[in-house]
Amino acid sequence: MLQSRALAVALILLLSTSLSEVGAKAISKRHVRRDWLIIPDSIAFYMYESVNKVSPKAGQFLAEAVQTPVILEIRNFLMKETSKISVLAEQLMEKLTGLWKKKEEAPAQQ
Repeated sequence: MLQSRALAVALILLLSTSLSEVGAKAISKRHVRRDWLIIPDSIAFYMYESVNKVSPKAGQFLAEAVQTPVILEIRNFLMKETSKISVLAEQLMEKLTGLWKKKEEAPAQQ
């Protein structure tokens, strides 16, 4: 019982620090945060917070359910795949930006 409460508190603290960073800006081009990756965690946090206000027992059940191996495996898989998609989207944007710049430079040279 004490372990699950400590786990719930740790989860809340972890998510609250993540949520405060949602509006963070990029330090440089190499250190860009992918803010939209935080969205699923913030939704889960708000759901837990709402359920916990209504029924602490149900909140405790949710905190324990999130730690099951099946859910952890699914969450890790989704995070990994989302990261891959994010990187591919960034590469696509760089290519499109490069094409746009080449197109603008071509008429200027003529």
